[in-house]
Amino acid sequence: MSHAAESKPRFAGEAGHWGADIRSDLHVRIEPCERGGTDIELESRVKPYYGESIRRQAEEVLEALGVRHAHVQIHDEGALPFVIAARIEAAVRRAGLGKGTRVLPDRITLPEPAARDRIRRSRLYVPGSEPKYFINAALHGADGIILDLEDSVHASEKDAARLLVRNALRAVDFLQCERMVRINQLPLGLEDLDEIVPESPDLILIPKVESPNPMTEAIRRIDEIKADYGTTRPIWLMPILESALGIENALPIAMASEQIVALTIGLEDYTADLGVVKTPIGAESLYARQRVVNAAHAAGVQAIDSVFGDVGDMDALRSWGLSSRAFGFEGMGCVHPLQIAVIHEAFAPTPTEIEKARKIVAAFNEAQEKGLGVVSLGSKMIDPPVVQRALKLMARAQAMERVASVAPCGEES
Repeated sequence: MSHAAESKPRFAGEAGHWGADIRSDLHVRIEPCERGGTDIELESRVKPYYGESIRRQAEEVLEALGVRHAHVQIHDEGALPFVIAARIEAAVRRAGLGKGTRVLPDRITLPEPAARDRIRRSRLYVPGSEPKYFINAALHGADGIILDLEDSVHASEKDAARLLVRNALRAVDFLQCERMVRINQLPLGLEDLDEIVPESPDLILIPKVESPNPMTEAIRRIDEIKADYGTTRPIWLMPILESALGIENALPIAMASEQIVALTIGLEDYTADLGVVKTPIGAESLYARQRVVNAAHAAGVQAIDSVFGDVGDMDALRSWGLSSRAFGFEGMGCVHPLQIAVIHEAFAPTPTEIEKARKIVAAFNEAQEKGLGVVSLGSKMIDPPVVQRALKLMARAQAMERVASVAPCGEES
């Protein structure tokens, strides 16, 4: 071997975390060598039980990524196979190797595609760099799970997090939850799409949208990737408005594509853009939230409120949720599982509302059966918009399992 080859610089790559407070993760350090094969040093609390399995998987992943000679140190903290694969792949890429190669875990059976108008009362944010939260996230009963690649992930971990989220979409059963991913602001978000779109998430959130252009750009890339992989499964979009300019452009953003199913607002960034303090009452964001609701309804998509950041004040959360529903929002974000039940209750029709709507629908059905053009309930005349609102409320109550099925007009339930 020539002297030049022997002195060629080699860079170690590292990924993952280990330590006393780390769960369901591992740290891997890969130092490429010129010769000598692959030498793996493994430390794990479960080494007597799963050490050989971890070592064997590491060898298989390294071989698939084209790493033939390297010194590898692995500190395992109970990582599952999809995490092990993602961490090794990230370390190999950071070492300047394995470019253009992916090592994917077996894909579980995908659930049915999410309906465009499905219930989206709650969406639980899960940091994309913390695999310990992935496995049990669905057990909390949120309508959607957001695997987050943006604000909850440090800039130095963006590359590794997108591999974790990609593998989680393939390997983790999120039960009945809508499988969502929040990508980074474009253009970095386009790199997220390259890894995420082939795994068919149900919905992608696009942050910090200020005009239709980012939506158009994201949709173009999504369509290109889907065409490359031959997939036709729908991927819905939810733009997040987080600035004064974004709020002013709410309607054209919401109407940028038929793939957009909801419009939401990020109040932390919005209030920062205004240079004001975000308060529990929310007077400083009243205009923005009302504009989001109006634009969403004008575009025929769902209006979804921001997260409520104070996880210790459930009374304030309940008050915010009730106010949010009264504004016309259909759901909001969650930063802690304990918020989910409170949010679901706040966005549910009350028994009084359900009973009133039931009587309106019954009166309408009776009028239809009698061929009457005028609907009355007691001494009050019922206008068509009131009937439509009652039907929508009953349908929403049914979707939330608050009532039995709602009969079509003119039929008995």
